[in-house]
Amino acid sequence: MARRRRREEDVRGPCRTGDPAVGPAPGCRTVSADERNTPLAGGTASDAEAALPQLRPGRALAHTTGASGSGSPHRSDGRPPQTPRGARSAGRPGGPGATPPVPGPPVSLLTLCVLTSAVLLFALVTWQVAVDGPLRGMDERAGRAAGGRLLPGAFAEFLADLGGTAVALPVLGAAAAYTARRLRRVTPRWWLPPLSALLALAVVPALVAPVKALLDRPAPPGPLAGTDGFYPSGHTATATVAYGAAAMLLLAAHRARAADPSGRRGHRPSRRGPVVAGVTVTLLSTGVGTGLVVRGYHWPLDVAGSWCLSAALLTVLSLTMRRWLVPRG
Repeated sequence: MARRRRREEDVRGPCRTGDPAVGPAPGCRTVSADERNTPLAGGTASDAEAALPQLRPGRALAHTTGASGSGSPHRSDGRPPQTPRGARSAGRPGGPGATPPVPGPPVSLLTLCVLTSAVLLFALVTWQVAVDGPLRGMDERAGRAAGGRLLPGAFAEFLADLGGTAVALPVLGAAAAYTARRLRRVTPRWWLPPLSALLALAVVPALVAPVKALLDRPAPPGPLAGTDGFYPSGHTATATVAYGAAAMLLLAAHRARAADPSGRRGHRPSRRGPVVAGVTVTLLSTGVGTGLVVRGYHWPLDVAGSWCLSAALLTVLSLTMRRWLVPRG
């Protein structure tokens, strides 16, 4: 308190005078009655006369003409009271003070519904085949009626051959190599999407072979009659997963081309790309399954079960690729 009073006297000392007629010294201002009666922060009423005028904490007076006389609190630079949420900069990812990155894109309700439906349908079809249920009876009647009737034999054989690894694996390998080359320029995890697509195709025989051995379903009438182990269809699953994974990789490469800073300016990914890719994969998978049924290599439920299993695998692959496709920071 003593130091405060000495400081105030040092500031106001030359302005004091014992003669009221003389008035304050030049350059000094007269302290009003309100200022003399205002106590210092932390002081008492007896210190009111020696107190300096105190500004209200947390406010600033505008640096404009007439604002100080009015005493109205204003911001001196016209800025809003706080930065709008949408205008805040998160900074460089991983940098000091940056907003923590989101672990990954959220899983949509549609994706969960597709995955759950595919698994449940595969379980239902497998159960009907295992217990010789009503669906299996309808399936065998439909298979005998469709054998050799829906398509010409040569064309059906061509479609069935599209499901072999001799055709599907090179297609997926070429798509994986092209996508890896494109993704390498825009993401540090460029090798994960192609690798996950190849692993998805490798999982197909690991899932199909045990179910075939467990159910041991006989072949339909045709060139393979008398043999067992035909549910689910390995050719259908191979074709659906291979061509579906290749389409996902090519779409990722197309988006990477648009995000590549060293690429052509103004290039934007087409909105019709996913639709065209989905229709193409559906037609190929349907063609392979139809060719297998027409040629007498599989029952219709063998193909339907493989479609359900492949849909579940492709959904998991899509979620994996979306999580790993992170642009460079």
